[in-house]
Amino acid sequence: MHESYPQDLVRHIAASTGLPEGTAKRVVADIAAYFAETVEEFVCRRHEELKRKQLRNDEIWPRIAAEIGARRFGAPELSGRQLRRIVYS
Repeated sequence: MHESYPQDLVRHIAASTGLPEGTAKRVVADIAAYFAETVEEFVCRRHEELKRKQLRNDEIWPRIAAEIGARRFGAPELSGRQLRRIVYS
């Protein structure tokens, strides 16, 4: 998938950081992807990451619920049951 980002933003990142323009473009793409992630995508991704670290669900749900509050999407507070529905539905 090829995304187009404002060239002035890419040039600004390159100039302000000293990064090559190709690297600055990847940074802009990474930031755009970060902010495009939905609550559901975030919950599923973090659940998978934390399961790989051998955490149990009773440890995972409170951690994800706390992390959601720090993310850019204004997600409502979700219960453990609601988080499980997102992952397992």
